[in-house]
Amino acid sequence: MNITVAGTGYVGLVTGVCLAELGHQVTCIDIQEEKIKVLRAGRSPIYEPGLEPLLQNNLSSGRLDFTTDPQIAYKNADIIFLAVGTPEQQDGAANLEYIQTAAYTIAQHIKKDVIVCTKSTVPVGTNDGIKDIIHCNKPPDIHAEVVSNPEFLREGSAIFDFFHADRIVIGSDSPEAASIIEQIYLPLKIPIMKTDRKSAEMIKYVSNAFLATKISFINEIATICEKVGANIEEVAYGVGKDRRIGGDFLQAGIGYGGSCFPKDTKALVQLAGNIQHPFDLLKAVINVNNRQQSLPVMKAKETLGSLKGIKVALLGLAFKPETDDVREAASLTIIKELLDEGAVVTAYDPVAIPNAQKVLGNTIEYTVDIRAALANAELAIIATEWDQIKHIHLDLYRSYMKEPVIIDGRNCYPLHEVQKYPITYVSVGRAAITNKYSMETS
Repeated sequence: MNITVAGTGYVGLVTGVCLAELGHQVTCIDIQEEKIKVLRAGRSPIYEPGLEPLLQNNLSSGRLDFTTDPQIAYKNADIIFLAVGTPEQQDGAANLEYIQTAAYTIAQHIKKDVIVCTKSTVPVGTNDGIKDIIHCNKPPDIHAEVVSNPEFLREGSAIFDFFHADRIVIGSDSPEAASIIEQIYLPLKIPIMKTDRKSAEMIKYVSNAFLATKISFINEIATICEKVGANIEEVAYGVGKDRRIGGDFLQAGIGYGGSCFPKDTKALVQLAGNIQHPFDLLKAVINVNNRQQSLPVMKAKETLGSLKGIKVALLGLAFKPETDDVREAASLTIIKELLDEGAVVTAYDPVAIPNAQKVLGNTIEYTVDIRAALANAELAIIATEWDQIKHIHLDLYRSYMKEPVIIDGRNCYPLHEVQKYPITYVSVGRAAITNKYSMETS
């Protein structure tokens, strides 16, 4: 099929590249000319494992192209995937300006019957509005259907998720349109659920809100574990073995971030408010997560007292490993609070520094060398569980830091390993360890 993907962010770019890999003729359109130049040169503007090789292979094969010209993008399209941004507004609601503009542009440039398939995360009823925009502005002799096809891609494993998803959701009032979209995904041999558009829109929000709820729930339990002397890892393991609950998203830490969970939970609260339903449970989830991001600095002050003038190694800037995305990252909250306390911060991250600099500027130092971050530091705070951080030898903290004090916001190290080294180690939901003995007596 001739497929056009509108938007080349995380969702649009991954979707376009993977559809080309499936053998379709794909054109991706974006309004940012510089980004399109980069993509045409075979370089990915985002860090996503495995994406750039697939991008280059499909450019070389001729199955993938990029443009800023809507006339080129839409005139031959059989299917158009809408994957433009729906950023959060000040009140928590989704900003639909970009998706509405894209729908209008599509209507102005389509030259034959088409299915418009919405990948963007949108509030319930948005696809009805997209259909209205297209139908009011398209040529009268052209038939256009609108289908909701929410994405469930995780940053850092998006390529894998596209080809190995748990399910594919297709929401449409037209059985014919739903069947055509289904044909695209059949080669993946993934369970396909067909439903109405509003239910499909709701499934996306509910999925993310429920996962966010699991994260905030286990973080609340972690706080209780610390106070009663239990170990959150043992508790989470025991609870997760119950098949009704499952072990995924039961890792205690400093909360969720990124472009999805924070935005989608707030949008669902806003949606509930619009129909006069106070979503108290989800409001509590958001409040817990906001509080959790401040936990490392609170623990640092409890351990060291004043942080004024203290040199801090902040390990990890991305909101999660294997991405360069810092949107809603806990690291940003931690850095702001450290600077407010008068600390001096050097941040380590293998890929997210350029994006962090756009937000933080020169208020802190940056390095891609963990040792440089730790050198002469009096405190280390782990904000992202990169493998590079999880797998360093614990003795490096003793070797490079003035006084090896670690606040581990992601529970990267087993307590029995930490016990072997002369370090102060404070994690989440587990007993703190203070070993100030010398290496000769260890």
